[in-house]
Amino acid sequence: MKPVPPPQIGANIQRLRKERNLTLDGLAERSGVSKAMLSQIESDKVNPTVLTIWKIARGLEVELDAILKGSWEPSRRFTVTRSDDVAVLDTAENGPHIKVYSPLAMAEDLEIYQVEFPAGSDLASGPHAARSEEYLTVLEGSVRVEAGSRSAEISKGDFITYHCDVDHVIENTSAGTSVIQMIVRFHRTKFA
Repeated sequence: MKPVPPPQIGANIQRLRKERNLTLDGLAERSGVSKAMLSQIESDKVNPTVLTIWKIARGLEVELDAILKGSWEPSRRFTVTRSDDVAVLDTAENGPHIKVYSPLAMAEDLEIYQVEFPAGSDLASGPHAARSEEYLTVLEGSVRVEAGSRSAEISKGDFITYHCDVDHVIENTSAGTSVIQMIVRFHRTKFA
């Protein structure tokens, strides 16, 4: 049997990058992979890890398969997350109960949560990536949102958006349970 040659990962990445009019600096910024590493990958001087290829694919806005196979026909997304597959994160005892609805593939792009806050609980977060934003709707009860030096109390049916690239806290201000839906959108700089 004739051996199958390995995929031309470096050449495929370079072709995709150039089709998108991206410089190595631009792809480095979008993918989180250094310019030096990208240059070495494109010239086949190193074998990248799967994680590195995945980061580059995200930076190029293509499926991982496009880099491996060299074909990059746009794919159409149609993803269903069944209730049994929703990730659940419980914080400290009597702390918020977090359901993660967005698929893992969307991490650090667009994340969708439902958070249930028992009475007296809060959720504190450090800064996210630069220019990231949170979109929060109160489904039940009321919460106080503090982002940097600004704060607001909002109740059932209210909506707030704020940059979350600063320390921020969401605190239940009602006597009972409060529930919010939260979307986190990470800003991605486009470079030419």
